[in-house]
Amino acid sequence: MRTDSSPGTLPAREHLPATAAGTPVLDVVVPVYNEEKDLRRCVLRLREHLARTFPYAFRVTIADNASTDGTPLIAAELAARYPDVTNFRLERKGRGRALRTVWSASDAPVLAYMDVDLSTDLNALLPLVAPLISGHSDLAIGSRLSRTSRVVRGPKREFISRAYNLILRGSLQARFSDAQCGFKAIRREVAQVLLPLVEDTGWFFDTEMLVLAERAGLRIHEVPVDWVDDPDSTVHIVRTATDDLKGVWRVGRALTTGSLPLDRLARPFGDDPRDREITDVPKGLARQLVGFCVVGGLSTLFYLLLYSLFRQSGGSQAANALALLLSALANTAANRRLTFGVRGRGGAVRHQAQGLVVFAIGLALTSGSLAALNVATTSPAHTTEIAVLVVANLAATVLRFLLFRAWVFPDRRYAARVPVPTDPAYAEPVTLSEPATFSEPTTISTGDPR
Repeated sequence: MRTDSSPGTLPAREHLPATAAGTPVLDVVVPVYNEEKDLRRCVLRLREHLARTFPYAFRVTIADNASTDGTPLIAAELAARYPDVTNFRLERKGRGRALRTVWSASDAPVLAYMDVDLSTDLNALLPLVAPLISGHSDLAIGSRLSRTSRVVRGPKREFISRAYNLILRGSLQARFSDAQCGFKAIRREVAQVLLPLVEDTGWFFDTEMLVLAERAGLRIHEVPVDWVDDPDSTVHIVRTATDDLKGVWRVGRALTTGSLPLDRLARPFGDDPRDREITDVPKGLARQLVGFCVVGGLSTLFYLLLYSLFRQSGGSQAANALALLLSALANTAANRRLTFGVRGRGGAVRHQAQGLVVFAIGLALTSGSLAALNVATTSPAHTTEIAVLVVANLAATVLRFLLFRAWVFPDRRYAARVPVPTDPAYAEPVTLSEPATFSEPTTISTGDPR
């Protein structure tokens, strides 16, 4: 939950209107590198399936990643023969680079991609993009790890896939089930804001895009897929896994430091049903209470551990003060991000300063409790000190939450209660320009140093 009054940069999601024949609603990108063997079969099969099952106009875009075999000639031939097929030529390799380049240039309101080997059954394509067309979701992914998915692949790839997704869940708190399936879609207005935040240009591109989208609160729809492994895949597993782990570390560090401007992906106030009025329930209270309790429980364990360590080499008052100070700094930082949803470095110093004031109140409560205990008995047992401190911390915790919510991290977005109109550009039915067609392949030479 953001604490600023910004209306957000993304429009409210709306159902895409029916469009005139020939205007593409869906642009399916097929990234290829030296795929002269499979390219023609893939495009023809994909076109036939879309023409038979997809109720909107579509486009198939071949994104050639600097192929050195006959792939460019086949791509050019297909683009010249079929008006709903286009061809982009990039002079540098990288699946992420190809997707970012083509998606950024496309005029279709729904953008998708799939691998050229067509390992994923095409019957999942319409369920993949339907939630984006209807306005229900922002992104959609095919999942091979869903309970209802039917997958045929060797134990090695199965182990690597599941291990990788466990790493994502443990390190980046990802909740989506399959980051690597080459079968994804995104709404164009989301891609225009999200893609500039994605740094990777290779195989980690998908994962980074999904993690940032999820952290920004965008809705990701998952579709169980039927998937058959391609034994002739040219993906280098070890190198790809190494690059992915480096990407996990980079994204995790960026999320921890708050250096990613994820507030750019916020939608207008009122687009989320949680923005609606609920009688006698303060806005966001339930969600904040859960987050605060989780952070508070962990902070208390951290505090007690520090107190026990410091108490071995010093007095109870000094140990309590130092343990409470360190745990308070960690508690403020955790609540800032996890409970009250404040991202970025803006106001971080002020929040920590206000958190120290709250810490001083907690220190007064706990120190007063210890002082009262020492008056009551000259040599209290260590377990008795711990019990008194737990009770005092519970009282301080209630006061801390109230001060955090009302003073340190006030929700100005709700306090203002100013209606924010949606972007007028998206208030009217989407009118799409004529699809771009290329008699010759479009060559894009990216100067991105990444």
